Amino acid sequence: MSQTLLEMAKDLVLAQIQTKTLSPGDMHTVLQQTYASLKALQAQEDANGSIAVATPETPPERVNWRKSITKHTVTCLECRASFKQLSVRHLKEHSLDGRSYRLKYGIPRTQSLAAKEITSRRKEHVQRSRPWEKAPTFLKAQEEKKREKAAVAQRKRTARAKASGNNGR
Repeated sequence: MSQTLLEMAKDLVLAQIQTKTLSPGDMHTVLQQTYASLKALQAQEDANGSIAVATPETPPERVNWRKSITKHTVTCLECRASFKQLSVRHLKEHSLDGRSYRLKYGIPRTQSLAAKEITSRRKEHVQRSRPWEKAPTFLKAQEEKKREKAAVAQRKRTARAKASGNNGR
């Protein structure tokens, strides 16, 4: 009682779905690949192993970039090396820049290519140092506000002095 190649491929794919290593959406392509591999194996077996088998190339899996950025490390999706931050220098080794790396793996433009801890430390530092307060335009605006307050206070004093001067006469 031997099974046909299609039945064997179906059983293999169903076993993968049941063990949750394969999503039902990918079932059709994996079924075709498994059938093709079994067909090639059968051809090799019929020829007593004299035919070289070329298995069909599986398409690369879609990588979940969210898992590559953890609290302490960032994993390069090209070479799987771990860093605190993916530098321009490292990305150049893969002939990429930050923009093309993000496009290739579907990473949003606003997502930092640094570990979450590094990103939060930088954010805290910026909030503590408040660099926008040291900017020339900010300082100029602050000086103008001080002058305006001083002018308003001066006008109030002169108005009070005139009012008290008129009441005394």
